[in-house]
Amino acid sequence: MKTKSAIKTYRASHRYARVTARKARYVMDMVRHKPVERALESLRFTSRRAAPMISKVIQSALQNAIQEGGKQPEDLVIKVAQADEGPTMKRWQPRARGMAYPIFKRSSHLKIELADRADVAAEKKG
Repeated sequence: MKTKSAIKTYRASHRYARVTARKARYVMDMVRHKPVERALESLRFTSRRAAPMISKVIQSALQNAIQEGGKQPEDLVIKVAQADEGPTMKRWQPRARGMAYPIFKRSSHLKIELADRADVAAEKKG
């Protein structure tokens, strides 16, 4: 039987973000398991559309950690970075000869969890 992790995490999410989950996952993969300050710095120089959205979610989780746990940014690492698929808006584009082509406006749910760097290292060891 699995036991639930005793590590205290600080969460933030952005639901219904107007970016596809597939495109957001490229950016999430860049920042997963990195220290918070380094992740925010790399997001500043990323030209992907999801980067500012993910940066705001990380900053929100960071403020939650500071307010709830009194943690410092240099002590935190991104433990979970997830981009799940959200609802899709379906629209129609008129075409020649009375036809219609579908347009899918996809959305996603972005989720970030921060944890203390020492706790994550201890969990990996044993």
